[in-house]
Amino acid sequence: MPISRRNFLKSAIATAIAANGLTLFPANFAFADDTLLIPSASHWGPFYGVVKDGKLIGIQPRKEIDPLPTEMLLEGLLSRTYNKTRIQYPMVRKSYLENLGGDTKPELRGKEPFVRVSWDTALQLTASAILHTIENKGNQGIFDSSYDGWSNTGLLRPPVVQGRFFNLIGGCSTTIGDYSAGASTVILPHIVGDMEVYSPQTAWPVIEENTEVFVLVGSDPWKTNRVEFRVADHQMQSHWLKWKQKGIKFISINPKRTTTDHNLDSEWVSIIPGTDTALFNAMAFHLQDQKLADLEYLKKYTVGYEQYLDYLLGKQDGVAKTPEWAAKITGIPADEIKKLAVLFKSKKTQIAAGWAVQRADHGEMIHWSIINFAAMAGKIGKPGEGFGFSWHYGNGGMPQSGASLPVTLGQGFNPVSAGCPVVLQSEMLRNPGKSFTYNGQTLKFPDISMVYNSGNNLFSHQQNLNALIKAMNDKVETYVCQDTWWCASARFADIVLPATSALERVDITSGGTYSNNKVYAMQQVIEPYGESLDDYEIFRRLAKIFHVEDKYTTGKDMMTLLKTAYESSTAAKIKPFDEFWKDGVTVMPTPEKADYWQRHGAFYDDPEKHPLHTPSGKIELYSESIAKMKLDDCPPVPTYMQPFEFLGNAKEGQLHILSPHPWMRLHSQMANADTNSYECVDGRQYLLINDQDAHAQGIKDGDLVELHNDRGALLCGAKLSKEVRRGVACLHEGAWMQLDKLGRCNSGQINIITSDQSCGGLSQGTSANTCLAYYKKCTDPCSPNKAYEPPMIEQPTGPNDGSILPMVDLNIDGRIALLHKANSGKKAPKISRGQEIFYASCTMCHAAPNPSAHTRAQWEGITQSMFPRAGLNAADRKLVLEYLDKHAAKA
Repeated sequence: MPISRRNFLKSAIATAIAANGLTLFPANFAFADDTLLIPSASHWGPFYGVVKDGKLIGIQPRKEIDPLPTEMLLEGLLSRTYNKTRIQYPMVRKSYLENLGGDTKPELRGKEPFVRVSWDTALQLTASAILHTIENKGNQGIFDSSYDGWSNTGLLRPPVVQGRFFNLIGGCSTTIGDYSAGASTVILPHIVGDMEVYSPQTAWPVIEENTEVFVLVGSDPWKTNRVEFRVADHQMQSHWLKWKQKGIKFISINPKRTTTDHNLDSEWVSIIPGTDTALFNAMAFHLQDQKLADLEYLKKYTVGYEQYLDYLLGKQDGVAKTPEWAAKITGIPADEIKKLAVLFKSKKTQIAAGWAVQRADHGEMIHWSIINFAAMAGKIGKPGEGFGFSWHYGNGGMPQSGASLPVTLGQGFNPVSAGCPVVLQSEMLRNPGKSFTYNGQTLKFPDISMVYNSGNNLFSHQQNLNALIKAMNDKVETYVCQDTWWCASARFADIVLPATSALERVDITSGGTYSNNKVYAMQQVIEPYGESLDDYEIFRRLAKIFHVEDKYTTGKDMMTLLKTAYESSTAAKIKPFDEFWKDGVTVMPTPEKADYWQRHGAFYDDPEKHPLHTPSGKIELYSESIAKMKLDDCPPVPTYMQPFEFLGNAKEGQLHILSPHPWMRLHSQMANADTNSYECVDGRQYLLINDQDAHAQGIKDGDLVELHNDRGALLCGAKLSKEVRRGVACLHEGAWMQLDKLGRCNSGQINIITSDQSCGGLSQGTSANTCLAYYKKCTDPCSPNKAYEPPMIEQPTGPNDGSILPMVDLNIDGRIALLHKANSGKKAPKISRGQEIFYASCTMCHAAPNPSAHTRAQWEGITQSMFPRAGLNAADRKLVLEYLDKHAAKA
């Protein structure tokens, strides 16, 4: 007889076996009756956990859903589950525990051992630190660095439950914007009335039927579609191969030849990084010069052509943006620039630009320059033509179901309005109260003394990590990290709270970032490792300490929350919850009309009936709203401005270092898995370097390489290639950081050498891909890479340890009583139903943006993509828009 779920879970860790003893089962494998298949889902795809005699014995992909499961799912998920880097117990940094209230020696973060403590001790210390911060700085002194929490794909992912807890006790300061597409999310609503980078793309059948030329700009969909914020199911590859077979011509504008280029036989146009804006402006100039610009289209669908033309002709700066001008900047011959411009104009052309190109100095300009060129060519909105900035992610182009998705507890309203753009966190810590600009607003940095990080690797995705470490040590009194593994973010913490992996908790999620056509059950497959708890439970316990547990849980247990969420979605009309929970998935139908959807098609068909959500209702080649901001680094037309670092100003011995997404990781996730060996040379992240550049420094394939600049130094392994431009090298982001005794990252973590200078004053987005570094063969490594080893754990030498720490001295209950008393006299703000829905349902990724971040028209455009993911019906959408309208920025 099959074993029972209860007996399986009772087996716990004692019955677990090492990952190298587990098995990968093919989708059609026939199991005996004594084997249990437990459905779940991950960023890498849906799967079954295979259990026999109470033991996890392997993983089986669900090929009826996912035709191309990756090694990250099949092997990585297994090898990291019981990895030696798992955090088993609550831990406190030794000096922090031994010197409570005194000198906790923050400069020893990342260097000294940890002490195991009980959960009660860890949570009391955390609560005391929260209270201390509120008492001395107010709630704005707590910084939620958890960003969007990619640690698992469930509804109750870490930043959601963390935000909910802090908002119930008065709020905290939060991040603003994102690393992924921070520049374009801010500027594009001014230009086309939508963020575009997070929007659905033209349906695949439309491309197959109409497109003749498909242009990839800094984009590698074959790689980046391997993972997803929710659940990847790898549907795109077969469609794109059909396009190739049909004869669609692919052209790739990129400093390196990509996996996508190999699969699609793309024509490779090698470009100097950071110069794409110059290229598209020169192609626009050539259209005008050759009288190929579509003047009727420009008159009907755009505004600002005259001002843009003045820039192209050089009427202000005396420099015409000719192909010859761009050739010197981009490294692409002028004749090739002209040829590309004519080809894109004469053929039905779709331009697909990735997010990487705008993660650079003046990143606001690049997507805008593509839009202006496409408009001059008369392409936007025509079947199979135009531009799209999310083809590389989330099965971009998959027809949309129109279904509503499950939504459970949201973060709620944050009473603290202070925040910090993600890339400026070190600047915030160094300069509390300093003003900065963001999307036309002037804001001020909060005064931070506590950082709480859950569900993401802060010490991986933040640029200029040495600056962050120094700023944290100088300013932050307590840093709490809630994580599953001993990544660098946990290694540098004061208090470490062990969170379960996704295999050890229950949740539900959805599939199809844009298609929204699946709901997945995430059943618990194994018992929690050590004493780890799921994130929801950790914050529930903190909520209990702060006497807000009922508001946090709304009186429902986990399964009730999940069932309620499911039953509010379209999925419940197709399959009852109990059947869904057993099957592990509900597929929602996609209407046939979705196969014919063209991005910006309605606008093209009737621009008066379906205007864009811009001030003019049209494409803004010149933006009056940006002109009024008077930002020196963000002109009102897409202007090429020389980056602060690029090959045009590089010194001898420097390379331009790009930081693409890895092939075998999701950012830093899976770095501790066996599959990460693909990414490594001698245990360190590999550097893809042009073979001639390598030979110039005496570097051979497999050698150890040191990269360094004035921000830091790192060690990596050489992988030589002819398919990366001379002067350019690629180091995948996401390696775990480990500093050697010389202060170099021994693991190849790219953000040791990247700049934390923002890309511009409009968006304050990251400029990570604007990075020069010297390179040389390394002959003095201090040790093998130790990034994937756990830290030292030892007993304290002082009077305090986890068993005898006198918690009564912390007076938690008394201080919380005073906190509630202080707040009891404050009149609660009146909250409309629209505001309540917005902060409950539209906070499942990042913290909700302030309504004043966008104008009314911009919100109308942005919410077209946001509302389906939030699962809102027509009535709720109307209420939310009324709330946003009332509090939006003035046009």
